[in-house]
Amino acid sequence: MTHAAPQQHTSSPSRRTVLAASGALAATAGLPLGAATTAHAADGTAAAAPPVTFKDRQILIDGKPTVVMAGEIHYFRLRKQDWQSRLDRAKEAGLDTIATYIPWVWHETADGSLDVTGRTRPERDLGAFLDLCVENGFDVIARPGPFTMAELEGEGVPARVREEHPEIVATGWDGRKATTETVDYLAPAFLDEARRWYDAVIPVIARRLRSGGRPGVIACQLDNEIGMLAWVSNGPDLTDGLLGSFNAWLEQKYGERLGDRYPFAGRNAEDRNPAIREPEDGYAAALMHDLGTFMRGRFARYTAELKGYAEKNGLTGIPYLINIHGTGGGTAENYPIGVSQLMETFGGKPDVIPGSDFYLGSLDVHNVTDLYLINAFTTAVSGSEQPLSVLEFDAGHADYGNDNSDQTDAESTWLKTALCLAQGVRMFNYYLFSGGFNPKFDKPVGNGNDRIGSTGELHGFAAPVDPQGRRGVSFGPTKESAHLVRSLAPVLATMKPEHDPVSLAFVPDHYLTEYHPPERKSADAVLADVQGTRGFGPRAALSRSLLFNGVRYDSVDIQARDLDPARTPVLALATGAYLGRASQDRLVAYLEAGGKLLLSGMVPAKDMDGSTYTALADALGLTFERTMTDADRFRLSVTAHGWAEGIAEIRMGQAHLYAARRGTTVLREYTTGKGCGFDITVGKGRAVVVTCMYRGDLEFWGKALAALGGGPAITHSSTRPAVLLHTSRGENGRVMHAFNLTSGYEESLTVTEKGKALFGGERLTLPGRSAAVLPLGLDAGGMHIAYATAGITGTGKGQVTFRTLGEEAVVAVDGPARCEGARVTAEGGRTVLRVKRAEFTVRRG
Repeated sequence: MTHAAPQQHTSSPSRRTVLAASGALAATAGLPLGAATTAHAADGTAAAAPPVTFKDRQILIDGKPTVVMAGEIHYFRLRKQDWQSRLDRAKEAGLDTIATYIPWVWHETADGSLDVTGRTRPERDLGAFLDLCVENGFDVIARPGPFTMAELEGEGVPARVREEHPEIVATGWDGRKATTETVDYLAPAFLDEARRWYDAVIPVIARRLRSGGRPGVIACQLDNEIGMLAWVSNGPDLTDGLLGSFNAWLEQKYGERLGDRYPFAGRNAEDRNPAIREPEDGYAAALMHDLGTFMRGRFARYTAELKGYAEKNGLTGIPYLINIHGTGGGTAENYPIGVSQLMETFGGKPDVIPGSDFYLGSLDVHNVTDLYLINAFTTAVSGSEQPLSVLEFDAGHADYGNDNSDQTDAESTWLKTALCLAQGVRMFNYYLFSGGFNPKFDKPVGNGNDRIGSTGELHGFAAPVDPQGRRGVSFGPTKESAHLVRSLAPVLATMKPEHDPVSLAFVPDHYLTEYHPPERKSADAVLADVQGTRGFGPRAALSRSLLFNGVRYDSVDIQARDLDPARTPVLALATGAYLGRASQDRLVAYLEAGGKLLLSGMVPAKDMDGSTYTALADALGLTFERTMTDADRFRLSVTAHGWAEGIAEIRMGQAHLYAARRGTTVLREYTTGKGCGFDITVGKGRAVVVTCMYRGDLEFWGKALAALGGGPAITHSSTRPAVLLHTSRGENGRVMHAFNLTSGYEESLTVTEKGKALFGGERLTLPGRSAAVLPLGLDAGGMHIAYATAGITGTGKGQVTFRTLGEEAVVAVDGPARCEGARVTAEGGRTVLRVKRAEFTVRRG
């Protein structure tokens, strides 16, 4: 877990006695999960399919598409006799799955042995906790590390491991010690220890897999927030072993050209390694880029090792989970760093599901784009079969320090859940669901209080269930959200989000900044350029203006493949001066083939290593002239022209001025008349290029999209940007996900799609801070619901339940239908029911 104060967890195997529960491992079929195909035994007969599979971005349990609703409970922070009471709270809240970290640091005893049976303490009986979950009807998501974070000592890895193997603990740039408990994941000594830990803990998990319809373990997370510790400390694990692999990688990647990139090429390791650990300024930017690229593959190799240890111990037939870190302070500005680091670890893997990790607090117009991009960017680098999940969803009230300094509002749990559902999330883990206590180590360890956690005696102050087991202020909202999702799961489990023909570009290499050599001008220049523009655009204006203009956009990784105008009609790109050669070349080819580009920030003129490269600028016919900034007595202003004519002059912080060889200038700096916004034809394509820090003015960005043919299909009459309307379609029809993010402002609006009125022309009412799922041609309860202005809350045999959003709700059903107290009219073969009750049920016939 990471938020304002990073939470972490870890544990490590013992090199001595391994005390695991006895019993034969359950035989399970190790089948590719993504395919979800029928397996066959050696004799050709049909074999049982794995209990948990995924396909077409759906999660299937026992072959049935579902939405998993989990809550995190740390058994090791509770007395064994209190386990049942916390599971009772989970049942009350409507959860169907329990997730838990399984900390190595807790199960390793003072003598170095591993206790997973409760021999030394009852709370170490992992099997007993898992069995209790199953007996209570819960499935389980197991999270055995080795790293677990969760505010645990050593991030969950025992101190012994680092003490006995000092070679796994590296110093970073310029000999600086890391400020976190990071280690070199692929150091042989660490892998040996991790293997011993898995040899002890995985058999306990594997014996309790879901089977034959009986609840059990449905997924296992490999490690936790991989790469996060070195990133937040800017302390790469520059061990001799890692540098040996890195040098070999450099030789393979660059061959004879390596000397053009690095002056240390051709030297032996004794000379090369110091030159990497203490890089010269001239190649620092290139090294930052190369080391980040290399580490992507290294993380993938590490998780492959862990997966092999797990499978060897019988853990097969369920998906593995990868937790992606990066949020903090109520935003997800840095979340794509985690995606970039782990994209090769999870992207396209047939048995892996990526999971986001977010702590956003209240959801509003300030950060709704952050959550939207978390899901969009994760999808952009995932395979076509892989579903989305949220492995750490902040469902509590956000006062993590227990000092009354924060308070998330009651509505945000559902608002965040609803937006994730609209974007296709299939697995939720409300983290932390229940608080607890940090037990003491078996013997004093000299850390100030001898406890395994860093938060003192108590942990999980902000959880829906507090450390003492009482319902907290966030319990009610969590319960309401979980129950509603489970009721909607039959409707939403197969649905996929619909998008307008606009994609936001994801540039993974813009986020290769986690290992930046400090105080080197070349690396600092890259950081200064990309951090203010990447992904979201200057002032986040690009991503926010797309969303608030009603554009249901997706995201595309422009480094993964050539861009096809047929698949990506309009591409929105936020970039500064740095953009890789291959990406620039792809964009040029895309434009020439007929693609439409909306570029915000600056026209790139450099490769990511700092070398000059101007292919895109040359194709656009733009020549950089100067950058102007706003100052105390100089009020930088921009005027609108061309199709932007009529928009008021705007003052802004910065403008990059260019000379254009062709096209139309749509934005000009006031005093010079020089251009900072252009509409240019390139080959068969067209580009709108905005090179100033333009604010999130919906009129301007809407006109820019219209010029490129990227306007939204669905529009509404509200003038507030906080109203969002998204749609999903699946096997049973279509729904609209409607949001009003403002507080205290009810919105009444009409909705159209491609100029045609939706909801029969009826007005849609959205209370402030609300979200609802509205049928829009949906087969449910044995009926075809043409539309409803009420939110659907559940389905049953021959009936559908609703919640009214305003004073009156209208439900239109094709065919006969009835509802107690409704005013009923017939329109051809359609039954229209008008209801003024807060909650009501429509029945067939």
